Amino acid sequence: MKTAEDNISELEKGMVSIIQIFHKYSGHKCTLKKAELRDLINNEMSTFIKKIQENETLDELFSDLDQNGDLEIDFKEFIALIAMVTSACEELFVPDNS
Repeated sequence: MKTAEDNISELEKGMVSIIQIFHKYSGHKCTLKKAELRDLINNEMSTFIKKIQENETLDELFSDLDQNGDLEIDFKEFIALIAMVTSACEELFVPDNS
């Protein structure tokens, strides 16, 4: 997708970035185990999500995301996390119209 990347919008670049980061941590298997999810959050989302240091916090988050109960987070389940965090942080980036 190298040639197409030059012509894509800012939003599409963000989408590509999300996909690439997911695969950076999931590798060829395209799913995240708990430790991989913790590393992704701690390394890539630590401004928006407090670093996960407690196993209980990770267990609860993982359980909430793992909708099919296979003990792995696939891309669609990961996108749910991205959507939740983005929605929660949206108000931080609303332009001040005063």
